[in-house]
Amino acid sequence: MNRTGKEQLVAELAGKLASVKAAFIADYRGLTVEQANDLRNKLREAGVEYQVVKNTLLKLAIRDTESACLEEFLQGPTAIAMAGEDPVAPAKVLSEFAKANDKFELKGGMLDGKKLDISGIKALSDLPSREVLLAKVLGSMNAPVSNFVGVLAAVPRSLVQVLAAIQDKKAA
Repeated sequence: MNRTGKEQLVAELAGKLASVKAAFIADYRGLTVEQANDLRNKLREAGVEYQVVKNTLLKLAIRDTESACLEEFLQGPTAIAMAGEDPVAPAKVLSEFAKANDKFELKGGMLDGKKLDISGIKALSDLPSREVLLAKVLGSMNAPVSNFVGVLAAVPRSLVQVLAAIQDKKAA
């Protein structure tokens, strides 16, 4: 790759890192081609961009940005996974893949400009997905309304039950 190609790659990486919510750094050394393709497919399904990058180019791309906290993880072979909206999905995929493959090693990551170590990534991967969290919030917001409707419906129901009991008593 010539100098202009490298400059374009650095600019492209800097633009992507400026627009992502989370990025994760991993050591892919020792993976077979089949394993690497499997990981790429899983990450692609989760809407994550996965790329193998030279450390020097990545250091240039993250310089003077929110992603500068990633610099300490840039040693040895480096792959970066960049997540746009949902940082939980790539954390889950990468953590599960690291458990299944001993040679794949997570180094660290970044979430909203803050450094994440391996324990932080594992904690992030244990969170439910965005859709599940939204469903829980909506359920919590809907519960008081449902309870209020139930209370309002109880008054006429009680009246009908009392009238039915009086009718049964008179019939007997």
